Amino acid sequence: MSNLANVMEDYLKKLLTLSAYGYIEIKRKELATKFSCVPSQVNYVLETRFTLEKGFLVESKRGGKGFVSIKKLNLSAKKLLSMLMPEIQGGRISNEKAKMLLRKIYEEKYISFRELKLMETVLDTLGILEEEPRQALLRSLLLKNMLIVLTGQVY
Repeated sequence: MSNLANVMEDYLKKLLTLSAYGYIEIKRKELATKFSCVPSQVNYVLETRFTLEKGFLVESKRGGKGFVSIKKLNLSAKKLLSMLMPEIQGGRISNEKAKMLLRKIYEEKYISFRELKLMETVLDTLGILEEEPRQALLRSLLLKNMLIVLTGQVY
């Protein structure tokens, strides 16, 4: 499904780029027909590729005339960090969200590509720990400390 998900994600992002309004409205059923898949695969793409953390707002209306509206938000790294800080401090940020935050910080040119890769590697190394709660706690501590060094702020 990942190949289909990638193609569908690229298609929707291209539509967003071409939209004069900054958002698109699509029907799940029509999108499923276009990609010869079931609507649940469309839901999968929307739920995993177009999240708030990734800078998208998805609004859904169900029913016969139902549609999905996708809007690209302009979230700054600072805003995203403030949204995720409770998870970071609470020791429960996922590896995916941590990497997404680091990529956003990189995109906004707060860190170099080399720093991004170094930090991602540090977080990936936590996979050697078998217990997920321990991984999450260490991930949060490391990420928080890396962000303190980067921003000079104490959270």
